[in-house]
Parts: sequence; C-alpha cells; structure tokens
Amino acid sequence: MLVGCASAPQSSSQRAAVPSTAQISGNWVQVQRGDTLGQMAARANVPLERLQRFNPGVNARRLEVGQRLLIPTQQERAPSGGPYRYQIRPGDTFSSVARHFSTTSGRIQSANPSATPTNLRVGQVVSVPLGGSAPRSASSSSGSANASRPAATPSSAPSQALPSSARRWPWPLDDYRVVRRFGPDSRGTLQPMLLATQAGAQAKSVASGEVRFADGMRQLGEVVIVHHADNLQTVYALCDRILVEVGKQVSAGDALCEVGQSSATQRYDLLFDLRQGGKPIDPRQVLR
Repeated sequence: MLVGCASAPQSSSQRAAVPSTAQISGNWVQVQRGDTLGQMAARANVPLERLQRFNPGVNARRLEVGQRLLIPTQQERAPSGGPYRYQIRPGDTFSSVARHFSTTSGRIQSANPSATPTNLRVGQVVSVPLGGSAPRSASSSSGSANASRPAATPSSAPSQALPSSARRWPWPLDDYRVVRRFGPDSRGTLQPMLLATQAGAQAKSVASGEVRFADGMRQLGEVVIVHHADNLQTVYALCDRILVEVGKQVSAGDALCEVGQSSATQRYDLLFDLRQGGKPIDPRQVLR
C-alpha cells in the first residue's frame, strides 16, 4: 500500500547519491486512499507520536492522497528540547531538510561544521536545530501589496460558500502531481497549491474568463491571472513564457503559459491559486 519515494531532486552538485533500492523504513512514503496516520505508523513499525514529531507540518486529521510523510529510522531522534537528529536520504540537501523542519540551511550548516553541503552521504546523521526563520517559499513575495498577487496569506482562509459556476473545473495541467497542497504550513502561513509537471508543459485556463494580468512578478516568475464569473480569479505562477495578452478572452483548456523549471528543485513547477474576491480558496473544492 505504501510507495517509497525520494524527496524532490535538487542540483546535481548538491544531491546525495541515490541507492539502488529504497526501503519504507527511513524513507518518504505517500499517503494512499483510506490511510490514516495510525495505520501508516503501524505498517512502518514506528510509534505514532514519533511519526507525528518527524512530520511537524502534517495534520493527522486531514491526510491527503499523495501527501508525503517522513518515516524515521532508529538512528534518528525526535526533539525533546534539543535538535532533531536527521538521517540524510537520497536527494537531500540542507535546504530541503530545512524546509521540512521549518528552519534554515544556514542554521543546519552551523550545527554541523564538519559536514560538506555539496557532498552529503545517504545515511549520514546531521543535527537539525529547532526554530529560526523559515526560508521564503516560491509563493512568497515582497514589495507593495497587490489585490491580485498570489503571495501567501498570513492566516487561514475562511470557509465560504462557492458559487454554482465553480464546479468540476479541469486541472490546469494535463500531467501533474501535487507536491504541495493548499493550506497553512507549520507556521500557520497559508500556502497556494504547487503542481509538478514535465518539461514543455503548458498551464491551461480552468474556466472561461478574461486575462487581467500577464507579466513577471519578483520571486514568482511569469504570472497569468484570469478573472472569471462570480468574482473568481485563478493565478498561474512560476511560468517561463506567457502565451496570452491582457484583455484576451479565454475558455477552459486554453493555453496560458509554459511552465518554468525551478533552479532550486530542478522540477517544472506551477503555482496555482484560486480566489474569490481576493480571498484564497482550496482549489480541490472546485477542480474535478
């Protein structure tokens, strides 16, 4: 039932070497339909509390299909006032470890002065200090406020009744996997959905509407914002090339932009955001 998977690939000069086989214990696993955190802990032979402590951003009551969980090994230690003892996995970098535990790569490097970030070894145990400032995500943005900006919202989105027009919209990509679901992170900051796809993929409009923004935004790459009926807006960010102009009327399935490659993860990622009157909505309520 569990599928082992490595963490998101990073720059080849910083990746840990990938072993020939992957085991559930000590690896990442994906949540399957019907799974609970207790069931997954039992299958992995890991105490539930320990599993929870190694996944601080996971809501045990709201597991999502495809969500990744970190299964600790016997060499690792959950914090009890001190730092995490974390075992390096295939594809890990200090940056990716820092994101999972809401710290910074600089703090991890300072806590492990003898470790070489560009030559991490699978199985190597490092100290991960608690606290500190979390790195800004690709969905964060600085500068003046803008009602159409898809930047993270500093609080949870309130529940709201959706209009009848927002039903069973198609996904913005033909081939995708959810690498970050919509919702608050471990610090309570609301994060938009992030979808990984293949090179050359085009983001498509999920409903008919008018292109109101088609330009670059700092830290978000090329961005397209489409306004739909009933005061709904969709945002397509981290694009490489925009295929539409402001004022263009689009239909569901029309190509809006080409998805760009992230220099941090080497993935082709699309940030997709759905809003009503500027307020963020979980896209899974609308997408079929």
